[in-house]
Amino acid sequence: MVDYDVQAVRARFPSLNAPVEGGELPIFFDNPAGTQVPASVIDAVRDYYLHMNANSGGAFATSKASDAMVAEVRSIAASFLNAARPQEIAFGPNMTTLNFGLSRALGRTLSAGDELVLTRMDHDANVAPWLRLAADNGLTVRWVDIRTDDCTLDLDSLEAALTERTRIVATVHASNAAGTINPVGRIAQMVHAAGALHVVDAVQSAPHVLLDVQAIGCDFLLCSAYKFFGPHAGILWGRYELMESLPAYKVRPAKDKPPYRWETGTPAFELIAGVGAALRYIASLSGEAEPTRAAFEQAYATLGAYESELAQHLIEVLQRTPQTQIAGITDPARSSERVPTVIFAHERLSPLAIAEHLARHHIYVWDGNYYAQEIMERLGHGEDGMVRVGLAHYNTHDEIDRLEAALQAL
Repeated sequence: MVDYDVQAVRARFPSLNAPVEGGELPIFFDNPAGTQVPASVIDAVRDYYLHMNANSGGAFATSKASDAMVAEVRSIAASFLNAARPQEIAFGPNMTTLNFGLSRALGRTLSAGDELVLTRMDHDANVAPWLRLAADNGLTVRWVDIRTDDCTLDLDSLEAALTERTRIVATVHASNAAGTINPVGRIAQMVHAAGALHVVDAVQSAPHVLLDVQAIGCDFLLCSAYKFFGPHAGILWGRYELMESLPAYKVRPAKDKPPYRWETGTPAFELIAGVGAALRYIASLSGEAEPTRAAFEQAYATLGAYESELAQHLIEVLQRTPQTQIAGITDPARSSERVPTVIFAHERLSPLAIAEHLARHHIYVWDGNYYAQEIMERLGHGEDGMVRVGLAHYNTHDEIDRLEAALQAL
């Protein structure tokens, strides 16, 4: 067992300690759709309104404090992603909105007949913007398939999809359905060898895997803070030369330099303050006081080891639950190839019926396709989807045991 004080972690999250009807604590296994937040994030949003609530660029105290806060959070986010400079970090409402803006800017550099490559594994936030762009501009879309036996990307089909007309390849880092971690570094090399740009959706990997945009070698990476213990806000990272040169959509008075040219309208400053608190929280799991790159490295080593234990426990529970079938990697020797998100189907009961049954036991899970439409159709569950149990570093082995008891009651 990993030496990890999960109760000390849980004490920092108010919602984890708020009993529901009957006095029982709810179990949050809905984490891939949005994690709970520590008290420090709630306090940061509140403190913004109390001490620095103003728009940007003013000569007065609250505006200057707001600008200083944004600059600090941008710097912390650069350390979090190992960006070359803070100016490569842009904030927005969420990954989806940022990706639509990115796709439109990139689309202005493309011509009819150019090709985009998408995967059957991605969340629709990294599919629909490119499909719409292709439809609007006469582009060709090629698809990368998955291996249904373990829900991994078929890199041979990626190689086959790349041509001299390929301009953009969009792939997910970790599947929001099956939990598969894709070899994005290798994919970036393949994409660049074809002369194309690589866009990575890191929404599901960010809570579980140390991100390093320089090591990955991609051109753009997007994630959302509400998936890593923060508020509803998104982050776009891009190579500075691309952030500087691409024809971003902006209003005329806005600064025409990164990152401001990518941040349309007035940002949600209070949420950016919350993003900073979330990143500080993650770094604090290392035991260090400041959110340095080294602190993030240690924090992810700690929570990753614990989450790997939890995931294997969950998989074992589902494997011994009658009439259930897991989709994705289950071999303990391959635990590093997945995040602790597990999907399963039941031979007799619909995913919705199981989710409703578990909800009556105050266990929160998702059913359906969770916007991962392509992979659900590929797995033969396009109509009803599957049940998704997504763990985080504040979940416990006891909670997984409660899940097993509730499933046995089926």
